[in-house]
Amino acid sequence: MTSRVRLSAGLVVALAAVAVVIAQEHVPNADRSSAVWRVFEHPPDEARVMMRWWWFGPTVTPAGLDRDLQAMRDGGLGGVEVQPVYPLTLDGDAPASQVRPFLSPAFLEALAHARAAAARLGLRFDLTLGSGWPFGGPSVNVADAAGALRIETLLVPAGSRAVGLPVVGAGERLLAVYLTAGTAAPTSPDAFRRLDGTPAEGRLPLPASLDQPHQAWVFVASRTGMMVKRPAIGGEGFVLDHYDRGALDRYLGQVGAPLLDALASSRPYAIFCDSLEVFGSDWTPGLLDAFTARYGYDLREHLPALVAGDDDHSRGVRHDWGQLLTERLETEFLGPLAQWAHAHDTRLRVQTYGIPPARPSSAGLVDLPEGEGAQWRTVTSVRWASSAAHVFGRPVTSSETWTWLHSPSLAATPLDVKVEADRHFLQGVTQLIGHGWPNTPAGVDWPGARFYAASVLSDANPWWIVMPDLARYLQRTSAVLRLGTSVNDVALYLPTSDAWSRMRPGKVHLFEMLRDHVGTTLVGSLLDAGFGFDVVDDARLQVDARVDGRELVVGKSRFRAVVVPDAAIVPPQTMDLLVSFARAGGTVVATRQVPSRAPGFRAGADAHAHVARASQTLFGSGLAGGRLVERDEDLGARLSAQVTPDVQWQSDAQAIGFVHRRVDDTDVYFVANTTNRRVRTAAAFRVTATRAEKWDPRTGDRQALTLTPGSTTTSVEIALEPYASVFIVFDGGGASPASTDACVSRGTRVLADGWRLEAPDGSRSMPALTSWHELPGMRFHSGVVTYRRDVEVGADVLAGGCPVWLDFGEGSPHPEEKLTNGMRAWLDAPVRDGAVVAVNGREVGAVWTAPFRVDMRGALQPGRNTLEVRVGNTALNRWAERPQPDYRLLHLRHGKRFEPQDIDKVVPQPSGIIGTPRLVW
Repeated sequence: MTSRVRLSAGLVVALAAVAVVIAQEHVPNADRSSAVWRVFEHPPDEARVMMRWWWFGPTVTPAGLDRDLQAMRDGGLGGVEVQPVYPLTLDGDAPASQVRPFLSPAFLEALAHARAAAARLGLRFDLTLGSGWPFGGPSVNVADAAGALRIETLLVPAGSRAVGLPVVGAGERLLAVYLTAGTAAPTSPDAFRRLDGTPAEGRLPLPASLDQPHQAWVFVASRTGMMVKRPAIGGEGFVLDHYDRGALDRYLGQVGAPLLDALASSRPYAIFCDSLEVFGSDWTPGLLDAFTARYGYDLREHLPALVAGDDDHSRGVRHDWGQLLTERLETEFLGPLAQWAHAHDTRLRVQTYGIPPARPSSAGLVDLPEGEGAQWRTVTSVRWASSAAHVFGRPVTSSETWTWLHSPSLAATPLDVKVEADRHFLQGVTQLIGHGWPNTPAGVDWPGARFYAASVLSDANPWWIVMPDLARYLQRTSAVLRLGTSVNDVALYLPTSDAWSRMRPGKVHLFEMLRDHVGTTLVGSLLDAGFGFDVVDDARLQVDARVDGRELVVGKSRFRAVVVPDAAIVPPQTMDLLVSFARAGGTVVATRQVPSRAPGFRAGADAHAHVARASQTLFGSGLAGGRLVERDEDLGARLSAQVTPDVQWQSDAQAIGFVHRRVDDTDVYFVANTTNRRVRTAAAFRVTATRAEKWDPRTGDRQALTLTPGSTTTSVEIALEPYASVFIVFDGGGASPASTDACVSRGTRVLADGWRLEAPDGSRSMPALTSWHELPGMRFHSGVVTYRRDVEVGADVLAGGCPVWLDFGEGSPHPEEKLTNGMRAWLDAPVRDGAVVAVNGREVGAVWTAPFRVDMRGALQPGRNTLEVRVGNTALNRWAERPQPDYRLLHLRHGKRFEPQDIDKVVPQPSGIIGTPRLVW
């Protein structure tokens, strides 16, 4: 069972692609022989966007659940991740307004109903294994709660004969007491002297009277006291100890089993564990024994090294402690959780970063690695997840997408959605998990419920009329990016040993330490030079890496170069591998400094010398493949001198991102403009090809490109509208080339007047097109309105079979502003915020991103034609009309579980057709 479930996530995609190919075999056109094109034309349902589905309270009803799921399916979404969270309303008298506490029979009945409804609609169904985050709740007693090392520093006056100890409460244990002379913070563990006496009545005797003031350092195995964040009613309680297998087993028995039992044989596609945000968790009751068994010495004797010192001794102890925390997360939580999921015929999806200190390789223990974060020019948890997927040969990397998008909650537009999604695609994501879809409880008026830290991506927003078109773009892009294998030249080594050596009690966030250590300059230099990268760590390099010719093979990935960023402490085994790689003709580049020390308390002089000699061999002896770059900003140029970049941009390198996939003899590049301005440049791709095409993932169109061949590269001209994206496909053969677009612009006609606006309050003529929120009676209108006018079209306009565009004009860019959270598009569209165009009663397309136009040629006829433009804005205007909800009684009843975001920004927004439409042919 385990093997079958582990493979199924990848097999689903492969089988779906094969099914599409088989289904299209009847197509006679030889141009459709490409399997990649077939997936592009008919992306499988498995690649559809999913939504995190918030159940507030939970106050849900079968009818409300059915309504949500049907709306998702109609909008082109592919599934849900159920997450029960905090209440938005108080219990009411009506059955529909009553809370179903988490894990209650009523809640489990609703869960089973939702699962069955999703199955009927063909929607994927994932389930958060708890309420809120992290895992925890009322079943977690203090003995199973997240652990922490508590350190109390007490002043001991001169002449004292005993130390008054702090109270050690339930779930705690005194580990050791140390004494230091004076009142200043010690700088070395040598300044600490352990007190070995036996406490009596809360006091620990001193061996002799003190002749000067001292400090007593009291080390206590304690608990963080962290409670589950944003819990549903019935989900409140301590966060689980993620270092203790027994605690996990008890949690799964009391929370996981009832959830899955309620679904009977209709298991969820996957169970989900959100980001590891167990803040402050750096201890567990069994740590001392595990430490001795792992490293051969007693950590109790070296506890001062965790708080003082920067020598080999202190760094070595901290390294061993930090490394053990990571290993305990893997052996006591992630591994057993995956086994439990497989035993229950489902998969495990986890955001493997945070606290406890997961490392990149930790993602290898889960079936579906996931990250979050749209900052594509730095090291994000998304990059961790996609790197793991590449190394372990998994086609699906998911991401929590659109968290905090264009705050406040209802302000996000379809263009905002695309802009962030593209940045996730650029990091290797192939499955978007939208954040998200709020189920609206009874008693919450339209525009409905809102999660405090997210956009509302549901049909509560009137622009939902274009969601099928937007969802198709996202589905098509996700599907193509799952095909073949990833091509990334650079393995960016993350120095976990360095980070473990710098950990301190209360500061064990390995991901943040490594992200900040690498910084943004280094990553930007790599990307601007045209190199894709994955992150790797020692766990993979020491277990699943080999040199093959001039490439370093790590799992299923192949690299031409390794970058070692500012690493002082590196294991000897890793250094030996890098030396072998460089000697075989590979490239190894260190930045800022070269490694000089071995990790761990037991590392002796020989181990340190081994690392130093390997560094000298790599970076100081003239070995061709080794280089030291002192400034991060110079990395890309220095690396380009040794390795031909995958893509070389003639200009605007900082604006454009790319992803390279290889499918048999076809090279597929996803290219995205991440800026609010038009970009036109030439790009030299590291392929030798006789044909290339540009595929538009929004429209589904394809167009042949003119090539300029070089000895090892092929250049093409690239023109991208603001925030636009395309696939550039270099085909190794088999299909005949698509025709280039021979159409040239022949004419244009301004359609600025003559429109009528049909809104709920009646119909009115529009002498000039302006935002409807400026019209009398429509300032707070959120909804769909229709613009209508007739237009005469001559036969000359329709001649030649060329496009006839209804063009709404260009967007208006404005400078980016620093946001507290999240991101948004910095472009005001000429249509706010989504439009569906019909000609003579026939729908011809949607408009929501640049270029803001739609081709009408298939529906136009000579003579008079009726144009209809249905436009939907956001629900923010309606929200702004009324005072904000009063949550005072709710907070008094259940405690303050959330804080609404950016309420000061809830103001009416421009809506409707704002640009100047033109007929262009």
